[in-house]
Parts: sequence; C-alpha cells; structure tokens
Amino acid sequence: MTRNTPHGPRMAGDGRREANAATVLRTVLDHGPVARSAVARLSGLSPAAVSRQATDLTRLGLLRELPEPAGSGGVGRPQIPVDLHIGASGGPVAGGVHLGVPSSTFALVDLRGHVLARHSYPHDGIPPDGLPGAVARELRVFLDAHTRGRPLLGVGAAVGGWVDPAEGVVVRHQALGWRRRPLAADLARGLGGRTVRVDNHARSIAQSEILFGRPAARRSLVHLFIGNVVDAAVGLAGVVHQGPGAAAGDVAHLPVPDSTVPCPCGRSGCLEATASNTALGRTAVRRGIVPEPDTSLVVDAAAAGDRRADRLLRERARAVGRAVALLLDVLNPDLVVVTELASVLAPEYLEEIRGAAIDLSHVCDDPERIVSPHAGPATLPVAAGTVLLNPLFRRPLETMDWLSPVEGGN
Repeated sequence: MTRNTPHGPRMAGDGRREANAATVLRTVLDHGPVARSAVARLSGLSPAAVSRQATDLTRLGLLRELPEPAGSGGVGRPQIPVDLHIGASGGPVAGGVHLGVPSSTFALVDLRGHVLARHSYPHDGIPPDGLPGAVARELRVFLDAHTRGRPLLGVGAAVGGWVDPAEGVVVRHQALGWRRRPLAADLARGLGGRTVRVDNHARSIAQSEILFGRPAARRSLVHLFIGNVVDAAVGLAGVVHQGPGAAAGDVAHLPVPDSTVPCPCGRSGCLEATASNTALGRTAVRRGIVPEPDTSLVVDAAAAGDRRADRLLRERARAVGRAVALLLDVLNPDLVVVTELASVLAPEYLEEIRGAAIDLSHVCDDPERIVSPHAGPATLPVAAGTVLLNPLFRRPLETMDWLSPVEGGN
C-alpha cells in the first residue's frame, strides 16, 4: 500500500527508512560537516543506508554537500562532507514566536537553532482576546522581511500555561485569562495558512536543550522556568514528558521551603507566588527599587550597582534554588536547567541558585548539574523555533511532507 506525498509515493509502514533518515540527520547535526563514511561509523548504519538517506535529505533541502576539502586529493573515492543546509548558502528556516504576558518575541531560526533575526513586540493596549490576531499580523510582516528567499518551513509558538500541542490549544493560561484557546489555528489564520505548531514554553526550552544543548540533557533533565508564569518540564532519554492531556509541568504551587508568601490559592509559600516575575516586580516597587513592576528594570538596576536590587535578585535566586533542591531529590536528573532572567544574564545569580539547592538537596552535591539554558539570552526564540524543528529531526521525511515550505515568506 502506498500514499502520495509532495515528494513522491511513500510505502505505508516504512518506519525503518524514516528512522534511518532521522539518525542520519541527527548525526550530521551533532558532528557536521562530516563525510558520509563517518556518518556510517558514528551512527552504526551501513554505508549504503547512509548514502540513500543522505540523498533523500539533500533532495528535501535539509542537507547539502560541501566542497571537497583542499589537499584531499589522495588515492580512493573523495570524502565529500555533508552538513545541514544553513549559512551563506541559504537553506530552510523556521519562524518562532514566544508569547509572553507583556510582550512577544519573534525569531527566524536555522536548522542548528541559530537565531538569524529577532524582534520584540510589546502587547501594550492589546486585550487578551485580540492578542493572537495582532501577534500573527506583526509576525507575518517580520517573516516577510527576513526570510530573504529561504524556504520557510512554518512557525513554532511557545507560550506559558497548560498547552495541548496535539490539539494546538492553550487549555489554560491564568495570566491571559485564556481557556481552550485554539492558538495554532488563530495564528495560522493570521499567517495565511502556514503550518503552526504550539507547545508550552518550559517543554519547548527543555526540547531545545535536548536537540541543541549539552549531551547530558539527552539522558535526563528537569527544566524550571521562572517568569510571569512558573512551570517545569521533564525529559528522559531524549523525550519531554507531557502526561495525560499534556498537563505535566505545573509547579506553580510547589511549596518553597522557608517561604511564607501568601498565594491566591489560599496557601502560602507556593513557588509562583514567591519567585515569579510578577512577585519580584511588586516587591521591587514596594521597596522603592524601581518605579514599575518590571523584572528587567530590577536586573538593570542591579547591574548599575543598586545594592537593593542585587539583594532582591539574590533572595529570589535562593528561593528558586530551594525549589530546585526538591526537584533534584524527587527526580534526580543528570541536569537541571533553570531559565530565570537574572541568572541567565549574570553568573553570580546562578551561583546563588546552585548554593541554595546543594545546601538543601539530599541527593546532589554537584553544583555543575544546575545550569542556565545553552542559548543564553536567545533561549526563548530558540525554544519557539524548536517547537517546529523537533518533529523535523525526529521524523524528517514525514514532517517535510506536511510542512510544505513557501519560498521567500510570501
């Protein structure tokens, strides 16, 4: 039995071909530029299988052959290296959008997760119900301006709260007041029908760590996201856990040891009430550190030498570290990745998180297991692009069938 695709007939159940293509693509991601013979050695596939899949992936525009290295004219067949189709030669790109509460971040990302262009879009005056349409319109202008003739594979969208990626729906987002919001469909409509995939931002960052980050992330990791929304993600053997209904990762009400901050849920000491950007901003205004509740202003004040701002950021870092200790003790992952603005930008706050976690944890005495995201300040745009790129690296042949790239972003 066969089915027709934009790239020719596909045999039903041809799982081995798909798996081999994914193995070749991932090996080139990890080691490229690399000769096909080296891909075979590194992947364990036969040279013939590597040759077939590299040919398919090159035809799809995901790989490209590079010029033979200078001085390689020895005896035998030349070892022409292959690499992901990126760089000056062009290649396909993914759009990305992180929808935060005060603003969205747009990005254009290549197949290695490199950010080629980015733009911040403030949400000032836009009601939550009108946000998807407004974001889509602005994002379309951004993509049209920056694709520059490259095939645009589609758009990945990362957002806080409870997100069901299979349905493309934001099930619940407290800060925006969304319930069952069909975000993927809303954005696709505003983007002229382009492919849009959505996921929770904590899971998206975890997946970007697995795909593009440290090797330990592929064994096991916990990712903790501290922003206006606080949530988490767990990855094991390269797969980010979603759970029934894709509801995994809600740690907003994880109790923080020694915290007595009241929470709207009626309890005290909950992680989001203690350590979120909203909580930090309110405290900073109350203490007279900044005129408005904006975490970036607190970080800027600390960088400029304001000791009160520095003290507040260290307080939050220690609270986050105590929460990290609980996650370490329950899950004992190879890596804990913490996305928190101050520690992403300044290593001294990461050290505060590490110190508090190690002091409290019963299973971890290695502070190096607690890290900031590999992409640093570009973490959110890379994660948004990863929402689209992750399925591509897992099932490249099938995924390219339905992505249907459009030249030039028009």
